[in-house]
Amino acid sequence: MKRALLFQGGWDGHEPEQVADLLAGWLESDSFTVKVSDTLDVLEQEDLHAYDLIVPNWTQGQITQAQLKPLLQAVQDGVGLAGLHGGMGDSFRMETEYQFMVGGQWVSHPGNDGIRYEVNIVDRNHPLTQNMDDFTVVSEQYYMHVDPAVQVHATTRFPVAEGPHTPNGQVDMPVVWTKRYGQGNVYYCSLGHVAEIVRMPEVQQLMRRGMTWAARGGNHA
Repeated sequence: MKRALLFQGGWDGHEPEQVADLLAGWLESDSFTVKVSDTLDVLEQEDLHAYDLIVPNWTQGQITQAQLKPLLQAVQDGVGLAGLHGGMGDSFRMETEYQFMVGGQWVSHPGNDGIRYEVNIVDRNHPLTQNMDDFTVVSEQYYMHVDPAVQVHATTRFPVAEGPHTPNGQVDMPVVWTKRYGQGNVYYCSLGHVAEIVRMPEVQQLMRRGMTWAARGGNHA
């Protein structure tokens, strides 16, 4: 049975505890043993190499080098990393090496919450998005700064809401991507502002597939 470590906290607006409960429950249903922590101290107290998957769910906040370095090293050495929305894509804003590992960083959500937008599946033959259709979300539409090395599996088109980005014209922004960081597989999904969005069938499917894919020994087609 694979082992997963999920650490949750940071900004309360993203409902970290409720979202962590959902993610942990899905992992357990998919045959993972899950440890959930509400402190970053777990990153220096645990042997992270003993896990197959690490799931950050910590928006903003600060992390010490004693906590960050074991996380970076574990993923470099082959432990998988998977997460969603600001819980992984807007953590520890001053730590550029963390952003390098994730493959991107949130920078804006034009129009804020309540924007109706489409998520477009890039490849319906890939294991992460196989047989999925495009779908509509009413939430924050995340504008990301993205590593050009990532493999993109779903996108959303800007602009929907007006803003200073609008004169640049249409942009297809990655929503779901994967990459490698050393030997580790990294999966990110920008959806999931609150638990209600995470519960959407499409988001659940993306996250369950993504977490399983990222875990050490998963299907990395």
